[in-house]
Amino acid sequence: MLTTEQNERLARVGPGTPGGELLRRYWVPFLPSAKLDEDPVQAVRLLGEDLTCYRDKSGNIGLIGQRCMHRAVDLRWGIPDENGLRCPYHGWMYDSNGACIDAPLEARRDMFADRLKLPAYPVKEMGGLLFAYMGPQPAPLLPPWDLFVWPNSVRQMGIAVLNANWLQCQENTGDPTHGVWLHGFQFQYILEKMGDHDRLEKMSKGFMQQGVGIKDLYVHSTQYGMEKGVIFSKELGAAEDKKSRHSTVIFPFYTEQNAAGAPWSEFQIRVPIDDEHTYHISYNTYAAPPGVEAPKQDKVPYYEVPIYDEDGKPILDCILNQDFIGWWAQGPLTDRSAENLGRTDIPVVFLRRQLDEQMRIVEEGGDPMNVFRDEAEIDALPHEDGEIAILYGGGRPADAWLNPDWAKDVPELTRNTRAQYHKGGAVWESDRYGPAIPLAAELHRRMEEAVEKAKAGPA
Repeated sequence: MLTTEQNERLARVGPGTPGGELLRRYWVPFLPSAKLDEDPVQAVRLLGEDLTCYRDKSGNIGLIGQRCMHRAVDLRWGIPDENGLRCPYHGWMYDSNGACIDAPLEARRDMFADRLKLPAYPVKEMGGLLFAYMGPQPAPLLPPWDLFVWPNSVRQMGIAVLNANWLQCQENTGDPTHGVWLHGFQFQYILEKMGDHDRLEKMSKGFMQQGVGIKDLYVHSTQYGMEKGVIFSKELGAAEDKKSRHSTVIFPFYTEQNAAGAPWSEFQIRVPIDDEHTYHISYNTYAAPPGVEAPKQDKVPYYEVPIYDEDGKPILDCILNQDFIGWWAQGPLTDRSAENLGRTDIPVVFLRRQLDEQMRIVEEGGDPMNVFRDEAEIDALPHEDGEIAILYGGGRPADAWLNPDWAKDVPELTRNTRAQYHKGGAVWESDRYGPAIPLAAELHRRMEEAVEKAKAGPA
């Protein structure tokens, strides 16, 4: 367990806090760019700061302070102009640098241009997401992590606001054994309560079986984050002696499910809104194998992940939402001084130490892990290494994704369904709510067609 002081150090994200100063060294994803197509002005709360994001009539995107410097009007009601955002009250206009460049009712319209300036942060767009840099200049390079840029793919993202500190969400990625109960026994219990006998019959015991024969857990740092997993022993009841790697961790707030190039891959991104709320982004990429063309998209759409049904009850019959309750059920900001850790928490302890180490690097004036300033480092990304690609099937031929035995270490529940959205496979996942599911299903249909054609041989 941690002391109260240690817990505060790791979890809090506001300006001037150790955690806040660390996270401000990164480009932080904060909004689907498609939201600005619906409304070019959006209120944003990020790392404990209230801000306004806008797209002006010239297409420039700004992220500036929340309130006009005239009489504190909330700029979420602002009016986009050619080169900035105007306050609706008296028309004062702010550019993307936060400068008040026009005050139309004053004696001199430009009288505040060199005097008044709102907080402002640079914004970049990648893969349909907007990223902000809120730290000291010069800004680092924006790393093109693989799922954001993988070619020949269908994409969508799910967003949700969770009443939980971001670290409670990220610690889930340091917990390789939680699936036994959260996605196994609880899933079964939920389906029983729902009377969903069809899915109960189809549900495998894969998650539950992952609790049998555990000999040990392992964890170590990697170039980009950490690797962790479970060591199983046949002598203790496992089907075989094996080392099972858990999802990829990219410091500080990314978890990658499945390898890039898979028919279903996902970034789970835990973005701190403030100390007690997290903006969770599920970034889904459905990649076509060589020889198959993915359906085209004009833009990357988003969807809001439903958390409650029409009766106000939590939606728990999909894997991601089960994770959600594991995070928010700890309270808005959990008291880690009251916890009692066991062997399943070894990677969680490692994650906390790694986080603290990177905070100390920042405090000493250095760049933490995954802050890139050299184009050569960027050119080395995407980063997937051979081991994770083998474990999750990255780079395998198309027919491997439709084979029931394509990856022994992936739970049976997800083994086939994630390549068979054309046959209803999405019902197990929260991305079933997304607008791109028909395109993902069409991709999986094309993959299956290509496999059948290959099996048939030359015409």
